[in-house]
Amino acid sequence: MTSLAKQRANDTRTKIVALLSDEKFVSGEAISRTLHITRSSVCNHIKALNDLGLDIFSVKGRGYKLSQALSMLDRDLIVARISNKKDAQIVVHNIVGSTNDLMKERLAADNFGDTQGQAQLSQGSTILAEAQTQGRGRRGRKWVSPFGASLYLTMLWRFDSGYQAMSGLSLLIGIGLKRALIQLGLPECKLKWPNDVYFDNKKLAGILVEVEGQLGEASDAIIGIGVNVNLPEGVQDIDQAFTDLSSISKSTNLVLDRNHIAATLIEELWRILPLFEQEGLSAFLDEWKEADLFADRNVNLVSGRFTTAGIARGIDESGALLLEVDGTVKAYYGGEISVRPA
Repeated sequence: MTSLAKQRANDTRTKIVALLSDEKFVSGEAISRTLHITRSSVCNHIKALNDLGLDIFSVKGRGYKLSQALSMLDRDLIVARISNKKDAQIVVHNIVGSTNDLMKERLAADNFGDTQGQAQLSQGSTILAEAQTQGRGRRGRKWVSPFGASLYLTMLWRFDSGYQAMSGLSLLIGIGLKRALIQLGLPECKLKWPNDVYFDNKKLAGILVEVEGQLGEASDAIIGIGVNVNLPEGVQDIDQAFTDLSSISKSTNLVLDRNHIAATLIEELWRILPLFEQEGLSAFLDEWKEADLFADRNVNLVSGRFTTAGIARGIDESGALLLEVDGTVKAYYGGEISVRPA
């Protein structure tokens, strides 16, 4: 399938979701007539949407129905909720491979002067999508991205001082996400070094920062964020304990809207990233330490084939993990941590 054909198919699938979004049955004939496609095409698109994680009921004689109402992302609603406006693009897509990869493509087009009639990317420009077919986390792991179930967001931030000014950036983004969720009325979350947000010892969100640029030159941070909002029952391919905002908010009776969540997060990142540029992680060190999920706990640090056992003693100003091994505290800049028995 060509890229144009794929885009048309994705657009059609999003229109079908919109037709089903009010939780009522819609006949295949009505969908076919409204979208000017065949009944066979309707069936194929419904199957593709199910493969993207949407739970769509099919009842003979009644048609199709979403298992639960779905509020679609809306760029205008997101922008309207941001009080501190700035000259940054906010773009909402339907179905993409990866929001990070899409941002890289846009950035490459800008750098080569080929923007295809679009405004050039400015500081804080953001891409959101309803679904990702190739979402990923650190080390190339798959990030499960069901349609309309979560927040898939990538922000561009250019660091004029270069790559060295980004030390601890993923930790800073975790702080920004934690702040945004508190503003929305949710309980405080915990942060796991170097790039995860947890609630009740279950993963809620992940962060993937990728860098474009050369050492010693201005560099661009491609900041990818995935937040579980309302994952479908029986979601598969997640290999660890997880939770979502819908589950957390049940105890608070909050009604969460992805547009509101997106606007709050974008504005919070726009607020804290300039300070991070000026002062680095040191301005946020105490805040991160207070939210440290593994503070003073026995952990394993896993880096490739190597595992180092020790006691987590927080982070330093560069964002490195401080690990006490045999009574000596050392700084580690790579790897992932996991709990081990005391």
